[in-house]
Amino acid sequence: MAILDIAGDARRAFDVAKKGGIVIFPVDVGYSMIGGSKEALKRIFKTKERGGHKRNALICDMETQRELQILDTRKQEMIEAITQDYNLPIGPIAPYRADHPLMREIDPDSLVGSTAGGTLAMLVNAGPFHAEICRLSREENHPLFGSSANLTGTGTKFRVEDIQPELRAIADLTIDYGLRKYHTYKRSATLINFETMKVVRVGSCYELIADVLKRHFKVELPPESVAVSAHGHVDEFALPVIA
Repeated sequence: MAILDIAGDARRAFDVAKKGGIVIFPVDVGYSMIGGSKEALKRIFKTKERGGHKRNALICDMETQRELQILDTRKQEMIEAITQDYNLPIGPIAPYRADHPLMREIDPDSLVGSTAGGTLAMLVNAGPFHAEICRLSREENHPLFGSSANLTGTGTKFRVEDIQPELRAIADLTIDYGLRKYHTYKRSATLINFETMKVVRVGSCYELIADVLKRHFKVELPPESVAVSAHGHVDEFALPVIA
């Protein structure tokens, strides 16, 4: 008998977000905070005290990633190898199809806060709860954007009780699945711009991802020491500031 009701919990979380609420939920690389409306995203951004150089990430599954991001065959094969063959989480960044049905549901303000230079960041293959809520997002064509459930600069939280009270207070629903899988990394997902092959954040499973790319694609990622912040960012302030 299953202890967790992943399908039921994901349904509840998605319904809250779809109605404009805010949800804290578990992924393998920590706890995420998502909103399904412009107002929810603005409230998350303000409460987290995020700088204007930060962007939201689209929460999606591989089916959506394949449809949305514009990459050549080899770059897409890299993402497939990481996520499908080796079952690792990754945050791919790449140009996107603005005419995709999911993107057409995003209001202009949210689009500005979630894209940069014609690229879109995603979180893919981040565990069973992530997979289920992403399926609902895709099938019901309602985009979900968010970021880690933490005040800016304080690091990813891998237990609900470690999330700051002011963030828990604005959540309409919190799904608590205990300590998250990749807590030993103390960082969220590795982010790579697959258009340029530039590492944006050295995060969870970085050394495993680097090994996959080196052995199968002869691509060498820089050493982990390339990160200039404690949370893995290589150049945290590279993106233009949103007023």
